[in-house]
Amino acid sequence: MTGLILPPGQGRKLITKAQEVTFKATKAQGSSVSIFEVVVPPGFDVGAHVHNDSQEFFYVLEGELQLLAFEPAKRTEESWHDWESPDGDRVVRATEGACMFVPPGIPHAFRNATDKPARMLFQSYPSPDHERYFEEIAEIWAAGGGSVDADAVERMRQRYDVSQLTPLRYEPPTLLRPQSATERGA
Repeated sequence: MTGLILPPGQGRKLITKAQEVTFKATKAQGSSVSIFEVVVPPGFDVGAHVHNDSQEFFYVLEGELQLLAFEPAKRTEESWHDWESPDGDRVVRATEGACMFVPPGIPHAFRNATDKPARMLFQSYPSPDHERYFEEIAEIWAAGGGSVDADAVERMRQRYDVSQLTPLRYEPPTLLRPQSATERGA
């Protein structure tokens, strides 16, 4: 058995309307950890969700994302953007070099509320076969013609240890609402 060395930009790519994913190490290479790079376009919101068995690590390589990794005092179904923990934690504006670790059972989310793409490195353990997961999301996006079939996403995510708490959304920049002072980190 040998290790895996990939030059910059290399790996299996999956490009959709909503995201570009480059798989770095997955089950296909014998890894128990899924490692991939994701380009998060402006207006993409993964929605708050929870994994019962997986832990995840996110590292912002470039750009800016809003990150959430806590159980809120009160969950709302429509949006996680204003959630607050019982200790006063709020959504964080994360720039290059910021990271987020999420243990199993903790609600988490990311969103690009800017007008520029962001890029992050992502790891998940144990690997729930993220290659197939992203392929299925791409199929759902394609079938919806630009909108997301929330029921299809829910059925798919249940197969991959994902409990969706707020909707997955993709609103290109022309449709984005202005950020509040809290969202801008002001």
